Amino acid sequence: MKTLKIAVASDNGGKTVTGHFGHCEGFDVFTSEDGKITGGEFFPNPGHKPGFLPNYLNGMGVNVVISGGMGGGAADIFKEKGIKVITGAEGGAREAAQCYIAGTLKSTGGLCSGHSNGGD
Repeated sequence: MKTLKIAVASDNGGKTVTGHFGHCEGFDVFTSEDGKITGGEFFPNPGHKPGFLPNYLNGMGVNVVISGGMGGGAADIFKEKGIKVITGAEGGAREAAQCYIAGTLKSTGGLCSGHSNGGD
């Protein structure tokens, strides 16, 4: 049995994939077993500080992170921790997780740079 924890950076009360990982309202964290979503919970964003969110999600046991866009620093930390990053996603948070599980959601490499917040 293969179990995954998939965090989708989301807005609109956990309904839609956010355009920017660090500034999302929170994270829909879905548990998947054998190709099916078996559970999910919404966690409010605890704050956007450089390096904090990747470590926060790693501590939750997340294996995959899905977002519309993400800064290179966060993507690098996820990579160091062995967490797969999918960027360029849009639409519903649950649907994005289901598409990832089905193998139909691919990363478009939507990494952000030069933000108004100093690039973190």
